[in-house]
Amino acid sequence: MSAPIANHPFDRATHLERTGGGLRGSTSDDYFAFIGPFGGITTATLLRSVFEDLERSGDPLAITVNFCAPVASGSFDIALTLSRANRSTQHWSMVLSQQETGVAATATAIFAVRRSGFSHQPARPPEVPPYETLTALDTSKYSSWLQRYEFRFAEGAPIYRRSEHAEPASALSKFWLRDEPARPIDFLSLAAMSDAFLGRIFHVRGKVLPFGTVSMTTYFHVDAADLARLGDGPILAVADANVFNKSFSDQKGELWSREGQLLATCHQIAYFRDP
Repeated sequence: MSAPIANHPFDRATHLERTGGGLRGSTSDDYFAFIGPFGGITTATLLRSVFEDLERSGDPLAITVNFCAPVASGSFDIALTLSRANRSTQHWSMVLSQQETGVAATATAIFAVRRSGFSHQPARPPEVPPYETLTALDTSKYSSWLQRYEFRFAEGAPIYRRSEHAEPASALSKFWLRDEPARPIDFLSLAAMSDAFLGRIFHVRGKVLPFGTVSMTTYFHVDAADLARLGDGPILAVADANVFNKSFSDQKGELWSREGQLLATCHQIAYFRDP
């Protein structure tokens, strides 16, 4: 993982300090969404807690975060447990809680030592215009967390109105994504980007509805050396959904390098509610 950048909003937002029995952090106004922090920054903070542990070995293979309740503005604590370890993998459990409200998120993470050998990538990235030829989305009127990213849409840009579409629209988006300001990509930023897709329900309905992620899993397909070659990006993001039914929907995403390497895939279940 790249060294933290002391003055970067991302590293300030995910900063943790050791306490007597765990780790303590604090929410950042730079990454707030509707009623709490952007889920991606919570995911990255939980992942950082493992990186902070001296027993950690290898690189992240997967992380699942269950968002139990909104994280309130202020400090929070993370209890970290190494549940099981063997020669190749480590299994970690994390619980994020706050004194006033109790448990806000639970998570599990698997770290692994990747060994050289057979490699094959049947998946292929979508064909999209180069990053330099697309215009950045103006996020100045959006939630603060959206202003911490640069979005350049090739397809499926957000178009929200007061009245929704007459018929459901496509849930598919393809766009270039980069930290704002730019920051070298590491596992923490990649974990956060896996939630930077906007609610697919917004695209399908054409309006912003009450929405929140309930559970999200990200699978990492690269190691630290692969990420180091990316510099500060950008990376290509693809987001879509399969079903919207009775207040819940899925979302799925892919994150690709410019060179066509699949960096991560992610899946989540989210709730939505008509106002």
